[in-house]
Amino acid sequence: MEKEVNQIVEWLRDQVKSAGVDGLLVGISGGIDSAVVAHLIKRACPNNSLGVLMPINTSEVNMQDARAVTESCNLNSITVDLTEAREAMYCNIKKELKENKTYQEDNTRLAQANLSARLRMSTLYTVATHHNYLVVGTDNAAEWYTGYFTKYGDGGVDILPIVEFTKGEVKELAAYLGIPQSVLDKQPSADLWEGQTDEKEMGTSYAKIDAFIKGESIPEQDKSTILAMHKRTAHKRDPLPQFKRN
Repeated sequence: MEKEVNQIVEWLRDQVKSAGVDGLLVGISGGIDSAVVAHLIKRACPNNSLGVLMPINTSEVNMQDARAVTESCNLNSITVDLTEAREAMYCNIKKELKENKTYQEDNTRLAQANLSARLRMSTLYTVATHHNYLVVGTDNAAEWYTGYFTKYGDGGVDILPIVEFTKGEVKELAAYLGIPQSVLDKQPSADLWEGQTDEKEMGTSYAKIDAFIKGESIPEQDKSTILAMHKRTAHKRDPLPQFKRN
């Protein structure tokens, strides 16, 4: 783990230098992935790194975990509460859709969740611009392969330092880095709605996804679920389609 951490830290420093920026910034949710990235950017840029907490009806438990992460690595942080902004924006959109008779009640939860992720991305880039920092992503290998991230939301970042690490390997990194135990033990969740967990939403476990990525045998049902997610979310990983003039 020491070797892996040192390599990532050096890579982060190289990204800062090649981009001609002053430092690094990450959104901190109180989950394990953003906690690991928070520790890594603090090591890479001790005096030029920042954590941004962006609650949207976020539980106090998750806020406590997010603050514990910043304290555990002595990372400077700011909090931007987006609850009212998200509600106001969605209410305006909903009003227009209803007037045009195109509002679909069944799509409300997903639409609100994606709007939350994209508002957070916009916030990160606004803060990053004022600091001349890069926005650092938190996607791991399992999330990247299955497309378990919001396009132009948590997927809208400048660099991805842990994208080749499985969820299990991220946990190993977290233990090595000294992530708070409450974060290590919690169920993975994007905190998109009350009671939401990653594995419940995906229909399989991170352990199964990790095993599949490593070429190990897993139950056929889980394999089918993982492959379906990978195929359905190809547009999130592939370059944007571009019309070519003849």
